[in-house]
Amino acid sequence: MDSSLQSDLARLRRQYFQLVDPTALRWPDALVLKTSSVQLWLFENLFDTTNITSAPPERYRLRVLKPLISKLEKAIDDPEEDEISDDLMGALSELLSSTLPSESAFVQQKASVTYTFVSDSGTNSTSNDKSVTLLESRSVISSSGTTGLRTWEAALLLGSFLVSEQGRSIILGKNILELGAGTGMISILCAKHLGASGVVATDGDEAVVDAITVNTFLNGLDTGESSVPVRTAALRWGWPVDAPSFAEDYGMGIPDVVLGADVTYDRSVIPSLVASLREFFELNAGLQVLIAATIRNEQTFDTFQNTCRRNGFCLELVEFPPVPEEHQDGPFYPTSTPIQIWRITQLEKSKDAFAF
Repeated sequence: MDSSLQSDLARLRRQYFQLVDPTALRWPDALVLKTSSVQLWLFENLFDTTNITSAPPERYRLRVLKPLISKLEKAIDDPEEDEISDDLMGALSELLSSTLPSESAFVQQKASVTYTFVSDSGTNSTSNDKSVTLLESRSVISSSGTTGLRTWEAALLLGSFLVSEQGRSIILGKNILELGAGTGMISILCAKHLGASGVVATDGDEAVVDAITVNTFLNGLDTGESSVPVRTAALRWGWPVDAPSFAEDYGMGIPDVVLGADVTYDRSVIPSLVASLREFFELNAGLQVLIAATIRNEQTFDTFQNTCRRNGFCLELVEFPPVPEEHQDGPFYPTSTPIQIWRITQLEKSKDAFAF
C-alpha cells in the first residue's frame, strides 16, 4: 500500500470512529476499494468487532457497510477476477439479522465516539495522532434536557488548536480548569496528551459531571501513576471561589489556564460566566483564558465581549481558523457557522460582571 492510500484509509478510519454521517465519508477510488488488500483492511480496521474496542453502534455500522457493499458490487466488472470479501458479507449478514433500535431511539442512546487530532508534523504517520474516546449522545438535546452529553464543533476547533505547537506550549506543565466541560473532551485531551500538570473539568449539571467521570475512565485517566487524573466538580457560574480552600475543593492548585468551548450561546448566562472569570482572575492575575465560540448569534457574542471589556478584560482573537470541511483530516466538524477562539487576559482590576 502506498503512502497516499494509507493516508486516505487512516482518514476514513478516523471519520468512521467519530461516527461522521455515512454520506460524508471519504472513500478511496472504487478501483482501489475493490482490491482484496483494501477489503481486508476495511474489515480488520472497521468491522471486525472481535478485535476492535469502542466499536460504533450496530445501526451506524450497518449504515456504513450497506453502501460500501453497493460500491464494491458496482466496481467489480469481472467476478472471475474480483469478488466481495466473505468477511465483509458475513458482517453485513450479521447486522441485517440483528434487532436494531429505531433511528429516533438510536440518537438518544449513548455511543462510543473517538475524536482523533492529527499530528501537525507534516508526515503521514499516525503514531503521533491524539485520540479521545467518549460515551456521548448524538442527539442535539438529550432526553434529560441537557446539551452537555455530546461534543460540539467549538470544542473540536479548540482541541485542534491545543494540539498545535502554540497550543501545547500553553498547556504543558500548567494547571487547567475547564468551564462548561460537557463531555470532558478538552479536559481529557489536556491530561492524556498535552502534559498538563493538573486538570479539573467543571459543569453546572450534576448528570453531566457524572458522565465526565465515565469518560475519564474510558481514557484510563482515573487510575495509574503515569497519567494525570481529570478531577470533576459541579461549578455554578457566578458563585464565589475561595482561594484558601481551592485545593481542597478541586484537588488542584490555583489554575494557570481556564478553558471553555460553546459557553457563550445564551445571553442570559453571560453575566454569571464573566463573574466566574473574574473570580479566577482574582485567584491568579496572570491567568490566561481561552474561549472557543460558535457564533450563532452575533448580538449574543457581542454581549459577552462587551461584558468582558467592562470588567477590565482584554480580548484577543487567536489566529487559528477552522479547516474547511473538505480538507479536514481529523477531527471532523461543520464550518458553515463561524467558529472563533478568543484569548482573555486581565488588564485592570475587575468591575461589575453584571453590568452590560
